[in-house]
Formats: sequence, C-alpha cells, structure tokens
Amino acid sequence: MGSHGTSESFVKMATIKFTKLFINGEFVDSVSGKVFETRDPRNGEVIANIAEGDKDDVDLAVKAARAAFDRGPWPRMPGYERARIMMKFADLIDQNIEELATLDTLDAGKLFSSLKNFEIPGTAKFLRYYAGAADKIHGEVLKMSRPLQAYTLLEPIGVVGHIIPWNFPSSIFFTKTSPALAAGCTMVVKPAEQTPLSALYYAHLAKLVSMHMTNGVIFTYAPTTRLVTLLLEDHFAGIPDGVLNVITGFGPTAGAAISSHMDIDMVSFTGSTEVGREIMKAAAMSNLKPVALELGGKSPILIFDDADIDMASELALLGFCFNKGEVCTAGSRLYVQEGIYDEFVKKLVAKAKAWTVGDPFDPNVRHGPQVDKVQFEKILSYIEHGKREGATLLTGGKPVGNKGYYIEPTIFTDVKEDMLIVKDEIFGPVVVLMKFKTIEEAIQRANDTKYGLAAGVVTKDLNVANTASRSIRAGTIWINCYSALERDCPFGGYKMSGFGKDLGLEALHKYLQVKSVITPIYNSPWL
Repeated sequence: MGSHGTSESFVKMATIKFTKLFINGEFVDSVSGKVFETRDPRNGEVIANIAEGDKDDVDLAVKAARAAFDRGPWPRMPGYERARIMMKFADLIDQNIEELATLDTLDAGKLFSSLKNFEIPGTAKFLRYYAGAADKIHGEVLKMSRPLQAYTLLEPIGVVGHIIPWNFPSSIFFTKTSPALAAGCTMVVKPAEQTPLSALYYAHLAKLVSMHMTNGVIFTYAPTTRLVTLLLEDHFAGIPDGVLNVITGFGPTAGAAISSHMDIDMVSFTGSTEVGREIMKAAAMSNLKPVALELGGKSPILIFDDADIDMASELALLGFCFNKGEVCTAGSRLYVQEGIYDEFVKKLVAKAKAWTVGDPFDPNVRHGPQVDKVQFEKILSYIEHGKREGATLLTGGKPVGNKGYYIEPTIFTDVKEDMLIVKDEIFGPVVVLMKFKTIEEAIQRANDTKYGLAAGVVTKDLNVANTASRSIRAGTIWINCYSALERDCPFGGYKMSGFGKDLGLEALHKYLQVKSVITPIYNSPWL
C-alpha cells in the first residue's frame, strides 16, 4: 500500500479564503454566529471553521432568491445573455482549476490528479453544455380540435433548493446549478457539511463574473429606447445578486429548512434514500413543492462466461474502488457466471492487492481516505458484520496506516442474498462476489434489491447484452464499461434510487414548467 504522508506544498497553497455564507452576492456570518469544523480526512485535522447556517439564514437566502426571481433580470433576460454569463463563469473555473482541485482533495480525500484533469474541468463543461441550451427553450404551437388557438410556454420553475452530497462536491454542484441557471431559476445551494469549501469558492467565482463582464451596449433598437438599453447594460453585467446563494450547515437544520420552506418552489437532492424520504415529507407538508431525488444504490455487475476476464476484472475493480467506493453507482454486487468464476476471482483479488491506497495528492495513488471518521467507522462496521454473518473475506477489510481514514479494497465471497453486506449500500471500497448459472438467474438476482440506480453487463454476446439491459430495472445500464457518465446522457434511478434526471436535456426540463395559453378563433372557417 502507498504512503499517505502530508503534502506540504499543496497544503500551503490552499489558503482557505471563503468560510462564510453567501447570500445576495455577499459573504456574511451566520445569524447565530455559529461555526463548525471541516476536517482533512488524511489526518483528521481541522482545515477551517465554516459559518453554520440555520433556518434564519435560509430565510434570508430565500428572500434574496425570491426577489431575484420575481423582480430581477435573470429569468427575463434572453437565453443568449444567460448563456454568455454562464460561459464566463466556466472560464473562471478553468482559470482556478488547481486551487479548486486542492480544496476538494483536502476536504473530501479525492484524488488530486483526477480532480485537476477531469472532474473540475468537467464542471466548466457542465456550464457550457447547458449554456448552449439556454436560448433554445421553446414551447409548441397546438392545433386544437375546436376553433381555438393554443401554444405552450416553458417557464423557469422559480426558486430552487439544491442539496449537495459530499462524494462529488464540485461535479454535483454543477449538475444541479447549471441547468437551473440556464432555465432562468434562482437558487439556494446547501453543500454537505463535510465538504463546504469548493461550493463557497464557486460562489466567489459567480460574484467575480460580474466584475469581468464587458459593459458594451446589449440592445439598441431606436433612440426612443435608449433608457431600455441602459437598463439592460446594468442587468446583463453578470450573475445578478440573489440568483446563486450558498448556505453551509447541517442537514437536520439548514437542509430541513430548505425542504420545508414555503417560498422555495422545488428541491433537488442527491444523497441517501433515508434523507430523500424526509425531504419528500417536508415538501408535501409545506407548499407541496416538487422534488427530484437521486438516491442510493446497490448496483450489480453481471459478468458472463464469454467476457474478457482481464477487462472484466478491471471494470469490476473500478466499479467498487473508484472514488474509494463513495459512489452511488458503485458496482458493489458482482455476479460472475460459473464457467469463469474461479479464474475471475484470482484476477480480481490480485488486482485489489496491487491497488495503491494513500495520500490523494500522490499521483501514483489510486485511492485516498474515506471522507470522514463517521464514514470510515461505518464501512469497517459493515466489514465486521460480514465476517460475523459467515461471508469469506478474500482480501482487504482493514484500515491502512494509523492516521487518517484509509481502508483497503475489500472483497467478500460465500455470501447470501439476505446478508446486510449484500442488501445495504455501504458506500465504501467493499464488494460481494457471487456465482450464477443462467442469464435468467442473474437477472432475477440483480433485480432482487430495493434500489435501481445502475447496473453493468460484461459479455461479447449482443443478444445477452440486449436481454439483460432490457430486463434489469435500473436507470442506467453500462455494457462492457462502467461509471461512464457524460453530461449529455440522462442519469437517475428506478425504485428507491429516486426519480428525476440529472444530466442531459431532461435535467433542464425538470427546472421548467409548462404553461398553456389559449385564445378563441373568431369568424374563421374551421379547418
């Protein structure tokens, strides 16, 4: 296993600049004055004290977002202008990639090289993707069955509450805010209390957009419209105050205040099924706001006899070890057909033993620390439970080192479907390995779960791939690949993995609502 010593150069570079709430375009202390600690999972040390937002702070942020939506320019400006501003926002992210990557590495234990080369640049691509759609939001003209003229308008849904998880603090910040911004919504964002740093930095960049936009004339129709032109210049200088607000704090307080707020029009949440259920209750008991939920998973990977074993074992390893297993789509249930089972097990165990766990700033490391002590201890408790239930531990199962929250890749076999390690989402580098005979058996066992977020199928047989992908009840099926998420492909779950889509144009449409406009047609022969 790799070293996980401190990387002083990165720590020195990461001066924490933003620790306060961001409301109506300004960084402010919480109303209560309370703060909480965010810690470095490499060693458990405090990185910074962060303002602890609560109901009073959420009220202030919602008031700002409401004013920005009801009376501000953002929902009313042409889509092209929103797109122009979003593009500039993306440019500012590109200019600050290394600092943002450092913040998420320190805060979440994620691999610095992956953040710098893929995840943070990807956030800018989310913005640009949805910016490209901002001026293409159109309704339809309808031919009615009676002498009526009708058309539909697609309008922004209003003030949105985004509640962000800790495993992908940057990516999910922008999978949610980008389509909402393009639609013309205003918003209050609550990042996870474990990983607040990058969200506050993005709030700073949103404010910085206004300072970098040019002040050229936007529209000039005629001399008589000069007053309108001047107003538009002011409005289109950047992201207006109140459009994007960030409240750091805890789920039972700040998150609950967002979910139950009477002046928030929609909530979008990514996280656990248990919390998703509470958000639905709060939404129903308040103003019956719609919710979009991307929740837990216990995703199966089905590996058939004709699979390339080297490729399949590599996919399987990435499926449960990528991002230290802290992934809602983690391929944490492996079903391997009996003809290749023994050889596959040898390959997977060998790869897992060679997997390098250590300091996430080290470019040779594949796997950093779990996000915090709570998650670290939860994963270890599941491992111990698996042993007590009678499962065979093939490799791993132990912490790495005596400092920080590092856990070895862990593989169990000889498991039964009713064991907790097979049923529960562990959210760590733990996989259960099972054997099957027929495709029918594999499909039945793959579907024997309350979740339905994703699944993998590894085979060279197109008929097997088609049958399995049509039969498994999950929102995303990967064939001969895994965790292949792209901004233009919708992502979301079935069953208790939630509803509503992130990514793709479906994500844009969940922040829009349809209005029908109908007028009679007089004195005209009906066609």
